[in-house]
Amino acid sequence: MSSEDRSFGATIRQLRGEKKISLRKFAQKVGMSPTYLSKVERDEFSPPSEEKIKAIAAALSLDPDKLLAQAGRLSSDLKDIIRHQPREMATFLRAAHGLSAEEMQRLAEEARRFKQ
Repeated sequence: MSSEDRSFGATIRQLRGEKKISLRKFAQKVGMSPTYLSKVERDEFSPPSEEKIKAIAAALSLDPDKLLAQAGRLSSDLKDIIRHQPREMATFLRAAHGLSAEEMQRLAEEARRFKQ
């Protein structure tokens, strides 16, 4: 089962276990209480704040955007971008939907060149 198929909490618990990091040590590393983190891992609590999710991603060497997405969240910088140009961003994302990861990367590189 891929991490996309598991809940946020189950993913964190499995990846933490694979790295052989105790709950207490991991909680301390990401700035959370062990009790709270345990409840998040068991899906008794919703995923934590964006800041904590990014800390978890860093501690597990994960992409923070992917982990935020798994938690049903969007990075605040992306929210700001969308908020400033909602129609244009919606049009762009709908047009780009279905492109491969490689095609998306090429499109991002082209956008960076276009900005310069």
